[in-house]
Amino acid sequence: MAENQTASPADHAKLVTGVTKPGSDAILNVDEAIGGGEEAVGGGAGQWGFPRPKGQSLSYWLQQVRCDKLISHRTTEQLPETADTVIIGSGITGTLVAKYHKETWPDKSVVVLEARDFCSGATGRNAGHCKPDQWRGFGKYEKQFGAEQAMKILQNEQDTWEALVAYIREKNVDCDLWVGDTLDVPLDPETAALARDVFDRYRAAGGKVDHIKVTADPAEARRITRLADAQACYAWPAATLQPRKLVAHVMGVNLAAGVNLQTFTPVRRVSPYDDDTKQNDTEKGNGEETKKYRWAVHTDRGAIACVDVVHASNAYLPAYEPSLRGLIRPKPHMCNKVIPPLKFAGSGALRNSYGVLLRDGSLFSINPRYGADGVVMVGGSNPGQLKLDAWVAAQPAADRRCVDDGLSFSSAGNGSGDSEGTAAARLVTDEVRQFAEAQFDGWRESAGDDGLGPGAGYEYSWSGIIGVAADGVPFVGEMPGKQRAGQWVCAGHCGHGMARIFTAAPGLVKLMTGEGWGSTGLPDVYQLTQQRLDGLRDQASRDGGWTSRDGQNGNSGVWLESRPV
Repeated sequence: MAENQTASPADHAKLVTGVTKPGSDAILNVDEAIGGGEEAVGGGAGQWGFPRPKGQSLSYWLQQVRCDKLISHRTTEQLPETADTVIIGSGITGTLVAKYHKETWPDKSVVVLEARDFCSGATGRNAGHCKPDQWRGFGKYEKQFGAEQAMKILQNEQDTWEALVAYIREKNVDCDLWVGDTLDVPLDPETAALARDVFDRYRAAGGKVDHIKVTADPAEARRITRLADAQACYAWPAATLQPRKLVAHVMGVNLAAGVNLQTFTPVRRVSPYDDDTKQNDTEKGNGEETKKYRWAVHTDRGAIACVDVVHASNAYLPAYEPSLRGLIRPKPHMCNKVIPPLKFAGSGALRNSYGVLLRDGSLFSINPRYGADGVVMVGGSNPGQLKLDAWVAAQPAADRRCVDDGLSFSSAGNGSGDSEGTAAARLVTDEVRQFAEAQFDGWRESAGDDGLGPGAGYEYSWSGIIGVAADGVPFVGEMPGKQRAGQWVCAGHCGHGMARIFTAAPGLVKLMTGEGWGSTGLPDVYQLTQQRLDGLRDQASRDGGWTSRDGQNGNSGVWLESRPV
């Protein structure tokens, strides 16, 4: 589609990818990043963009740290001309890669480039939830990759969660960490039956379920969850946190170890380093083989020559790496900050995080910030998000709404800078309001007929740009081909990076040392290979959609489907 054309809503039918059963119209949500339509992979090559230079919204996390000197930090006044490794992106991926890189090679120089202020991308804009999938994704992953890889994906998410929590506790990081039960709650009988089928199939395949508390009685599920239509409840340990504070802590360690952070330095392209005579002066005459630079990273402030490049920019990577356009698709996701009514404050505060599963495949992800300030964060692929997806898809590609993190709605009336963007963001807030008032027992009554008073309620929402991989799992590894040697990728986390990156980042550094894929401990399907890229492109040329299409899942009676809603 040409960039000056506008797609019709029909061209971008909302699709939900998840698990279904024959004879039922219920669909069990699998991904935080559902939605997309016919341009998800093929036509999705037109969906890319650089970070917005101005007009971006401020998340609740970013609002809390306006005095932090890391916001505009530049370790050196001038951009270095050379480095051993350049890392593009200062979110949780880039910051963790820098950490493990320095621990592996203390003497190598590392420069981290950030297009805007420090950690202002997806990490600084998410809902603060680290929730390892412990069963729900099994049906999808089994269909796509087989039972063995499905089990590895779920185990890796548990490993990631454990690594994140252990680091925060060991280092005593001040980031509002809460650890407790997260609740997956289907709200209708058919979705509950579908959830039970997937859970039972996972258990029969040998999945670990001893730590998952299952409540099958609807009355008891309603008591536990406080949700009026709860049909069942699946509970297991998860975490919530202030993600920007966590990443700032790690970056502080990095800076002390000699990492050079350069904010407000957008990367425009990476090209082969074309001066074969320029060598690393620090290694001349020491008896070792002299190292040659391989890449030039071009920014708005000049270029850096380096040996290795790590692409940790997630959704923005296709903007300066055209070969990945359509394979990683940027998409705005909304998070709502809700100040709860009195009945849901103090001793009545929500004490669990949630994944609320709706019949149409949509999902409310809820972080109650229990133990911190009690402000409720609501995200996920909820019904309002699906409406926003359709609105974004219908905009002219040249408008780059796919990377619009300036979308917001405020109860005070100062939302996005454009009326259309504010109206689109409000679609999500309206659904959050309707859900809370209909489902949380006493929420509406506590608010009163006139609604919540000043300072309470559906105060503010913001957008963050997630990177949706074409097959629903991240790309980790070296770019294929000898001509791309030294370019490394950890991106395409599908809005689920908090449950993947604490193992993916150190895994990538192990690959940089020359160790094999098995040393990473990551699922094989995460590996960035030419075969995987070719397969995704072939799939796109056949049907222009996601690699996961309709098909029966063995003899289980569970199907994986992409369905219009």
